Amino acid sequence: MKKSSTIFLQVVIVLIGIVALAIMIWFPLTEGRAVNLSLFSIYSDPFIVYGYVASIPFFVALHQAFKLLGYIGQNKVFSLSSVKALRTIKYCAIALSILIVMAALYIRIFHAKGDDPAGFIAVCIVTTFISIVIATAAAVLERTLQSAIDIKSENDLTV
Repeated sequence: MKKSSTIFLQVVIVLIGIVALAIMIWFPLTEGRAVNLSLFSIYSDPFIVYGYVASIPFFVALHQAFKLLGYIGQNKVFSLSSVKALRTIKYCAIALSILIVMAALYIRIFHAKGDDPAGFIAVCIVTTFISIVIATAAAVLERTLQSAIDIKSENDLTV
């Protein structure tokens, strides 16, 4: 892969992180029930705090993807560091999907009688599916890369 392609993808990952962080900061201020609350009250809401804590695996996975692209740009794709980055991405995607399902279950069980949680639950289903697809892709790439590294090390030993 060309160096310019990996740099472009790293820039895309950084932009995704910046946009996600901006949305996380801006969205609670525009939510319907937060109109008359102070900043402290908005950001100390348990569900908002849960959203921030649940976003940690997302940002860790973004960081690992950034590092993986760095390894690819340095032609170190067949290294244990790349395998470790993919493994971390896989675990972060699994953790994120579990955290999203927990939020959906909480909203489904404890929503107010006048509210309709269908939209939120639909978004949770879609993001959980995306997270599971990413975890599966990372697991397949991790296994393939580990096999390639094992074959390479066997060939290096026999030579």
